[in-house]
Amino acid sequence: MLSTSPPWYTRLLPWRHASRRAAMHKARQDVAGLEPAVVITGGSRGIGLALARRFLEAGHKTAIVARNGVRLAEASAALKEETGADAVAILCDVSEANAIDVISAALARSGLYLDVLVNNAGLGLAGPFVEQSETELSALVALNIETVTRLTRAALPAMLARGQGGVLNIASLGASVPGPNQSAYYASKAYVVSLTEAIASEIAGQGVRMSALLPGPVNTSFHEEMGAERSLYRYVLPPMSPEGVARSAYRGFMWGNRVIVPGILNRFFYIALRFLPHVLTVPMMHWLLRRPHTLSGP
Repeated sequence: MLSTSPPWYTRLLPWRHASRRAAMHKARQDVAGLEPAVVITGGSRGIGLALARRFLEAGHKTAIVARNGVRLAEASAALKEETGADAVAILCDVSEANAIDVISAALARSGLYLDVLVNNAGLGLAGPFVEQSETELSALVALNIETVTRLTRAALPAMLARGQGGVLNIASLGASVPGPNQSAYYASKAYVVSLTEAIASEIAGQGVRMSALLPGPVNTSFHEEMGAERSLYRYVLPPMSPEGVARSAYRGFMWGNRVIVPGILNRFFYIALRFLPHVLTVPMMHWLLRRPHTLSGP
């Protein structure tokens, strides 16, 4: 369970402090008899699976959500074998409008409630923007932007009422700069970071963590599936392991960091991408995100 005390300035307004404490007590009574859980979307592989392992190792009740039943069952069994703890497996397409209801119902059946939401499920697209179909782009926007927004909006009110919990949104180091040849993906992750930092400011001091994770390249199948396996950045930038990313993410989230960038080299790039002008960084990214077949001259 993640909890913090009410902000110091509420002590200057004792009647408001008392009212908030009463509301908080009622909200916590609503989940009496249930245990807090970490819910990780896209938790059957990659960073999501590594995060599930890390939270379980730290003693948190954890649920993984995925839409592929076979992969979900395999991940749940692997987590049990590796950590000795049971992860609740929830079969659900998080892009569906009723996803939060499906997740909440599954948690309740296991004696749990949503305390920490990890929005990890995402989709990437590589290649020139005009070569990506409307269907592909719509799916990316639906999962990377609409789903993250909808799940975060659905989860936050109860967390704020209880004065505890948190949301960890998985973004990308690419959120810091436009990404030619991965334009929609980079733009979607920039949205996630902007949304996260803005909400974090709005809810500051209310006991709820709000963080964005910005990993660089990670050694998973994600790059291949999005069509970027042969992009130049895959040969230039050393990837981190999912486990290394998960360790940094867990530590930064527990510390309450709004933006978490795992890896020393990635933090250097993060600072450079934020403060160097786009006239320098965008051409560099254009080169890094190119795939070899696009480099042939006339």
